[in-house]
Amino acid sequence: MISLIVPAYNEEALIGRTLDTLLASARALGEPFEVIVVNDASEDATAGIAASRGVTVRDVSLRHIAAVRNAGARVAKGEILVFVDADTLVPPGTLRAAVDALRGGAAGGGARVDFDPIPLSMRIFWRIFTFFYHLLGLAAGCFIFARRDAFEAAGGFDERYFASEEVHLSLALRRQGRFVILREKVLTSGRKCRLYTPAQLLGRMLLIFLRGFRGLRRREGLDIWYDGRREG
Repeated sequence: MISLIVPAYNEEALIGRTLDTLLASARALGEPFEVIVVNDASEDATAGIAASRGVTVRDVSLRHIAAVRNAGARVAKGEILVFVDADTLVPPGTLRAAVDALRGGAAGGGARVDFDPIPLSMRIFWRIFTFFYHLLGLAAGCFIFARRDAFEAAGGFDERYFASEEVHLSLALRRQGRFVILREKVLTSGRKCRLYTPAQLLGRMLLIFLRGFRGLRRREGLDIWYDGRREG
């Protein structure tokens, strides 16, 4: 079975489209699957919208993305785990490529990422950033997949960190076997580039860089991920 795990916090604006696309892509595989939405203390209609799609909804109150992803993995039944952000669309070809890579012996991997419309300056910046990010063999957090045995051997998402959990899992999975970055893409929301100015984003990224990984072990200062700002 393939388990598709979607962490969500106040995602009523986007989660319906995300799940519709994910369900269509999963059905195209022609094999058993489940979709688990891990609803992390949402205060909007996230849980109801997810339930209306017939998927499993698990309620938690953690406000810690690594822990939320792990909570989904613990209840998942599949030997293949695919983690998809609630603002990310996964085309059928990308999901098929991920499953094929794992069935071909890979321990885990990710996909290239494209953004919905964002300002040109930010699009250029993110294309350069993601090029080098993937060149280092790291998966973007919006889409990361693994064999269950490799995921468990790697220790799952490292809950010492409130951000960068996908970096640590990418590195840990590489120690378990081959780690792939697919040529196929996912489409994720560029809302952070619309909700924050370039100066705000770059300033926060510089601060995180200066603080290093130790600075990511507390939620303070990580408002880009945790302040809950959403577009209407």
